[in-house]
Amino acid sequence: MKRTLSISFITLALLASCNGNKRSKTSPEETLQLTQAELAQAVADQDSLLSLMNDISAGMAQIKKLEHILTTPYVSEETPDRRQEIKEDIAAIQNELQARRDRLDALESKLRKSQSQNATLQKSIATLRAQIDDQDKTITSLRTSLANANTHIENLTRNVDSLNSTVAIVTQEREEIETLNNDLSNELATCYYALGKKNELKEHKLIETGFLRKTKVLPDDFETSYFTRADKRTLTLLPLHSSKAKVLTNQPADTYTLETDAQGMKSLRINDSKRFWERSNFLVIQID
Repeated sequence: MKRTLSISFITLALLASCNGNKRSKTSPEETLQLTQAELAQAVADQDSLLSLMNDISAGMAQIKKLEHILTTPYVSEETPDRRQEIKEDIAAIQNELQARRDRLDALESKLRKSQSQNATLQKSIATLRAQIDDQDKTITSLRTSLANANTHIENLTRNVDSLNSTVAIVTQEREEIETLNNDLSNELATCYYALGKKNELKEHKLIETGFLRKTKVLPDDFETSYFTRADKRTLTLLPLHSSKAKVLTNQPADTYTLETDAQGMKSLRINDSKRFWERSNFLVIQID
């Protein structure tokens, strides 16, 4: 109904203008032909304006949708492909705005060249041009917002990468320290023991004896390869496989006991590991 009224209004305006200019110069038949041609042109111009108005309205809906996307926190979580899609949508809308501006320019130029000047159409054209300009400014602002969002995301990505590198370095250093601590703990917990008859211990230079001379245990040049390596933390009972045994090194006597099993075989039980190994990490036991 509104479209019909607008066309009627434009038609009457054109007819009034044409009749005022040509009544004295044309015949009734010629006037009728001119009136029909001008009516057809008026309808075409009105259709062009209505089409532009619909396109501009659709463009505004597209812009509002993009504004919503770019003003929500979710845009920071978008994938690079999605951000590229938004960028392409913005470019497409800008191209459409330029096409609508060109159509509006063409319609305005046609109206200027026509014999009738309709103030209503001119006012509508001015209004549509202002709307296109506003939409163009909004799109430019959205393009800037997207660029800023991309920059922010790139900075966040660099910060995350830097943080990941720092975490990796700290993790590696922590693992190296833990390995070093474990190695040190294992080294501190390492002990050595040797079991043997008197002549064996003497042969491997673990003891020195002589006529009327006290036996010397572990002289300066004793042979370390004869010892068995063990862990202080787990070595609590040492089977000696002998019915006779004697601890030759200077472990405190109250830190261990020599136990005898049902077969009469001796075993060394360490009761206080810390004090037992406090004086030396080497243990020499003579068995017979």
